[in-house]
Amino acid sequence: MSTSFAVFLPACFALNMAFGPNNLLSLTIGARHGVMPAIAAAPGRLVAFAVMIAITAAGMGALLMASEAAFTAVKLLGAAYLVWIGVRLIMAKGFDTLAAPKDSTQAPGSFLRQEFLVAASNPKAMLIFTAFLPQFVDQSDYWRSFLLVGVVFLILEVPAIAIYALIGSRIGRLAQGGSASRWINRVSGSMMVAFGVALAFARRPAS
Repeated sequence: MSTSFAVFLPACFALNMAFGPNNLLSLTIGARHGVMPAIAAAPGRLVAFAVMIAITAAGMGALLMASEAAFTAVKLLGAAYLVWIGVRLIMAKGFDTLAAPKDSTQAPGSFLRQEFLVAASNPKAMLIFTAFLPQFVDQSDYWRSFLLVGVVFLILEVPAIAIYALIGSRIGRLAQGGSASRWINRVSGSMMVAFGVALAFARRPAS
């Protein structure tokens, strides 16, 4: 297990750092609202991933990925949500509006929901857990081993979120002007829409 774990750690962190909808969301929240709100939203993503890991461990993940109807339903819902966030970002006039309530006291809860929904509505995340994590599970000690790799994945997700939040915060500080902030909104929104469109056309992995 020690040898495979030495391979698992860097491979896992590479997946954590891969640029996707959730990391783009962390970067965008960091740019618009700062590092701490982006990090405070992390539990939303972690809870969604924890549920997906538990489903995978129970053997239901492979069944979900094998179901054309389930995969299509989840991906279309996820695609629509990503496009909706992206359009709202594109239409935003500055850093004063995100897909969050105007009342700043409610914003953290909104960010939590966004992180959870973006993570939970992406069937590609389930594919990662179904195809990647089991490779490092000791079948002779299945549940404890799956719990270990799952927890490590979630722990490594936290510094990845912080890194993207820090990058976003730096970008936000460099773009204090109204025109610059609108440019960031449009780029982030366009990328979110692009992720949504790509997800909508994604095919279910061959069984």
